[in-house]
Amino acid sequence: MSLEKIVPVVPTVEPEVSSPDPQKVIAGNPVHTTWNLEERDGLYCGIWQSTPGKWTISYDEWEYCRILEGVSVISQDDGDAVTVRAGDSFVLRPGFKGSWEVIETTRKDYVIRL
Repeated sequence: MSLEKIVPVVPTVEPEVSSPDPQKVIAGNPVHTTWNLEERDGLYCGIWQSTPGKWTISYDEWEYCRILEGVSVISQDDGDAVTVRAGDSFVLRPGFKGSWEVIETTRKDYVIRL
């Protein structure tokens, strides 16, 4: 394997800063910072961080996440909720609808497959 095919885990790209669509925000003023390390052929991966707040989410894609730091609560529309923190990993499947609440600034690495 050649080294030019290895992408460093430490972000070496300029971050993108954004916020959820205001119509989706339930509480707070969350700010997202995303370091996109790979985007090709329907595959996206990188590191994402958010400051505290709560917003609605709806997934049309697969997303694998591993929480690197912070605490968040992911709730389904039916009321079931899970608290995730550093060391936790999980998959959000297409069709998932609910909310993401960042309790303590949360950083995760992610892999999204469309």
